Amino acid sequence: MSNHAGATPMDQRHDAMLSGDTPERVYAVARRLNLDDVLAASSPEDKLAAVARAQAAGHVVAMVGDGLNDAPVLARADVSFAFAQGTALTQSHADAILLGDRLVDVADARDLAVRTMRVVKQNLSWALIYNAACIPLALAGWLPPWAAGLGMALSSLVVVLNALRLNRPTKAVAVLAVAGAMGVGVDARRRPVGAGIF
Repeated sequence: MSNHAGATPMDQRHDAMLSGDTPERVYAVARRLNLDDVLAASSPEDKLAAVARAQAAGHVVAMVGDGLNDAPVLARADVSFAFAQGTALTQSHADAILLGDRLVDVADARDLAVRTMRVVKQNLSWALIYNAACIPLALAGWLPPWAAGLGMALSSLVVVLNALRLNRPTKAVAVLAVAGAMGVGVDARRRPVGAGIF
């Protein structure tokens, strides 16, 4: 859990790796990722139990999986990701399907979701301010209809231009489908086979 002064809930996270792979392989990857909480040679039931414990402790759990045995734990997690080359069953239980094959794509998808929510809030705020100012003026007759129409068109243009900022080049990730919030902490650097991170 990273706890530092002024940390938001999204900055506080606990990273773990749950994998059905052999302990030697899992611990080698865990050392490279600086992970201490590792469960190797774990069955789907072991993964489900680990996720249930984390959720019972009040954590929002994000899981990443690509194997057939990852489907139940992906369904149980609060937010789950599968890769496009993963099994169809795994994809059907995931909240998001990443078109890439790198675990870092999960972090990029989260960043895109955070940026998108920021733009949505900005656009809603702008619309509220504009309408709160212009509707009373139009009702009072102080704003002629042509000016109100022009103002509405300009307001729509501002909203569209603000939303287009999401297209600017960043660490882009191809996300096929996203259902649900992604306000979770994921430290995703590389993708070991069948690994979960929460």
